[in-house]
Amino acid sequence: MTIPAYPLAWPAGWKRTTRRAEARFSTKGGRWSTSRARSLTVADGVQRVREQLDRMGMLDDCVISTNLQLRLDGLPRSNQSEPADPGVAVYWRDAAGTRCMAIDRYDRVADNLAAVAATLDAMRAIERHGGAEILERAFTGFTALPAPGASREWWEVLGVPRTATREDARAAYRRLAAQHHPDKGGDAARMAEINRAWDEAQGATA
Repeated sequence: MTIPAYPLAWPAGWKRTTRRAEARFSTKGGRWSTSRARSLTVADGVQRVREQLDRMGMLDDCVISTNLQLRLDGLPRSNQSEPADPGVAVYWRDAAGTRCMAIDRYDRVADNLAAVAATLDAMRAIERHGGAEILERAFTGFTALPAPGASREWWEVLGVPRTATREDARAAYRRLAAQHHPDKGGDAARMAEINRAWDEAQGATA
């Protein structure tokens, strides 16, 4: 899957939250409690999401995308400052194609991760109680749309000639990334488009 884990690749067509709430998911009072006794860490949130994806059989082909720098294994790293955009988008692939669930309701990445995991758990409960068809219809709503600008060719997105070398493409990518990165006030959707173009450029240039 070519969707970037960093920076956040927010799915096309999904509305963004303008006023975020405080959640503070914790383990006190139940798995999905929002008690403030012990706030979840990013590692806790990642583990919860991965547990749900594993139970769905989708752990091997998934991407957890945030604005947090990555660990060596490609997952969001804990012990970072909270990014300006704490949204989370989780992508996975099943027989029907690429699915996505994105949440930015809360002001912490860890809480948005926990919210994704809680939602996946609730939807799995529907299946456990005999609602397989309902579940499939619900998941149809999470089918990922093409990334913004997916119809544009990589050289158009990067603003280079079609005959550009890989070094030319890399230079253009770095310039655009510095300008559009969400941590610098840029647009996450635009950054996702730039990342996609760079991925394609690497496979098409020498």
